Amino acid sequence: MFDNLTARLSRTIESLRGRGRITEDNVAETLREARVALLEADVALPVVKAFIESVKAKALGAEVLSSLTPGQAFIGILHAELVQLMGGAGTSWTLHATPPVVLLLAGLQGAGKTTTAAKLARFLIERERKRVLLASTDVRRPAAMLQLERLAAQVHADYFHAASDATPAAIAHAALERARGGVFDVLIVDTAGRLHVDEALMAEVRDIDAAVGANERLFVVDAMAGQDAVNAARAFGAALDLTGVILTKADGDARGGAALSVREVTGKPIVFIGVGEKTEALEPFDPERMASRILGMGDVVSLVEQVHRQVDHAEAQRLARKVVKGKTFDMADLRSQLEQLQRMGGVGALLDKLPGAVTRKGMSGDQGDRELRRQIAIINSMTPRERRNPAIIDGSRRRRIAGGSGVQVQDVNRLLKQFQEMQRVMKSMKGGRLRQLMGAFKGGLPPGFPGR
Repeated sequence: MFDNLTARLSRTIESLRGRGRITEDNVAETLREARVALLEADVALPVVKAFIESVKAKALGAEVLSSLTPGQAFIGILHAELVQLMGGAGTSWTLHATPPVVLLLAGLQGAGKTTTAAKLARFLIERERKRVLLASTDVRRPAAMLQLERLAAQVHADYFHAASDATPAAIAHAALERARGGVFDVLIVDTAGRLHVDEALMAEVRDIDAAVGANERLFVVDAMAGQDAVNAARAFGAALDLTGVILTKADGDARGGAALSVREVTGKPIVFIGVGEKTEALEPFDPERMASRILGMGDVVSLVEQVHRQVDHAEAQRLARKVVKGKTFDMADLRSQLEQLQRMGGVGALLDKLPGAVTRKGMSGDQGDRELRRQIAIINSMTPRERRNPAIIDGSRRRRIAGGSGVQVQDVNRLLKQFQEMQRVMKSMKGGRLRQLMGAFKGGLPPGFPGR
């Protein structure tokens, strides 16, 4: 997300390098480039105009501190304005109401409401320790009800089974009674959608809201819809007293204009952002962190939080003990590490959170993800004995492994060479060397490490 905008803004800011002061002349050209970059990112024109005017007012004549270049000063101004555009600093979504808290999801068909309902349930169960009940009011699409029921089982949430002849409002009210009787903390109500905004859809959503008295009315919008997303947001905002926005499919949109426009158009905060198809691919939306990512500054805080949540700590400790004792690092260990990386969303998801200076070097996220899948396939094509002792893999075995994993023999050779390098590093840590190394840092990072 924001790949194109980040690249354009980075080139724009580079033009200010070497200037001693931000003036009207040198900032005018930069702002023209920034305007084009935002329009190409599909940001709504009124939003672009207001944003550029605000940046211009603060940038002109701004004193550049002795330790900063004009480019860095301009980045600071852009960052602050992007944060304001997307909701302001310190905004966070919390549930403040007497249980059961009712969350109503509304939006057009295809925006991803049903999947988002399951993602939101998983987020509340795993991170907030809430007991969640899911209910679907989409009586026109029985498949939507079945889909939500199956997703509820995947995320360990309860599902409300509605009567076949009930109206959407009646289903929602019955689900609320079930949530009260079952001592649930949260009820998530998934509503029907249409391909386009119409009065029948709005009336149905208002009836459901009236039946349950929703605490949160969240508009679910597809980030890839561009200006259509903005128009839908405006229509739903007029018909329903929205409390927040959930932006879906953000990982598939390199422009990101919807994220910058929807907040301004609706006046409501973006509370979550969907970054993948899996049920864990939902992140709380933080304007400060997102602004940093747009400007190529990365989001290392989110990356650290993700690693803490998703890394298998027991497996990491097992591998560390194995290395400390001087035992051989084998292909099964490598596969375990690659699969953990895959569970975290792959290389692309991690690169998206790293600063631009880091990600500009080496392969792209898509290339990294393809290579990750290829390496796991190669290791899976080995026998257990070959994984334990890769040294026995001769020419004929390499051809068999290549054929079994659908790759070239050169790919197998490349993986084996990389593995040998990793194994050499692991061997250098045996006999307590790893303990000595960590002891030298006293639990911290070595001098010069990024972030120190």
